[in-house]
Amino acid sequence: MSRRALRRLTASLPFLALISLALPANAQSAPASPTDVARQAEAAQRQLQQTFTNLQFEDFGPSPVEGPIYQANAGGRIVYYAPRSEHLLFAAVYDRNGVNVTALAQETAATKRLKRIDPSKALAIGPVGAPTVIEFTDPDCPYCRALDRFWAARAAEGKPVRRLVFFVSDIHPDAAAKAEHILCSPDPAATFEKIYAGASPKVLATCAAGKAKVAVHAATVAQLGIGGTPTIIADGKIVSGFRQDELEAFLNKAAGSGR
Repeated sequence: MSRRALRRLTASLPFLALISLALPANAQSAPASPTDVARQAEAAQRQLQQTFTNLQFEDFGPSPVEGPIYQANAGGRIVYYAPRSEHLLFAAVYDRNGVNVTALAQETAATKRLKRIDPSKALAIGPVGAPTVIEFTDPDCPYCRALDRFWAARAAEGKPVRRLVFFVSDIHPDAAAKAEHILCSPDPAATFEKIYAGASPKVLATCAAGKAKVAVHAATVAQLGIGGTPTIIADGKIVSGFRQDELEAFLNKAAGSGR
């Protein structure tokens, strides 16, 4: 399955949440009588209500998914597989404290891939010596454009960053062509700013070198499993989306350390 097909599939699925109820180890392996099954269900429902007291549950009953359930990394996306019933689940798993353990697992997996990034392949924007971030962006992503305005505003305040930009070109139909236009221009950084400010050239520049760079960026995106824009790596931490508070914290920390 291609990443684009996977994205369409996951976008059409309802939100799923898996909850580990810590059933006895033999609960799924030994055959149980109808009475035992009913008792196990009642015990599970009580445990669910006692563990997640801030939620109301209705229609509690058997799931079509048979355990055990395993976790796997599919191109940077954490998925869950139940071999007994052959179900594949695109889910978010939360523990009793409300921590999204799926997101933590995905971040850990992505962190392992950071060594695969070749900074020399990125479009560098911003002064040398400034705190550096790696940015995955899409020219047609409105939040990416908002992020660009944020960086510009902070630079005007004396908090510039050096952005190592990689283009994500498989979300919006014109993203690859606009990325190539930027990379083919005599001054890519300046053209980047114009496009992200809303410029819409009637004719987009094309060139073999730019097309090759777009392909390199796409390969990097695929290796890391980047599925949304903007995605920023700041101080080794992955920031998914335009999270201004986290980026402000990064800038303040960098300013405090003199970087």
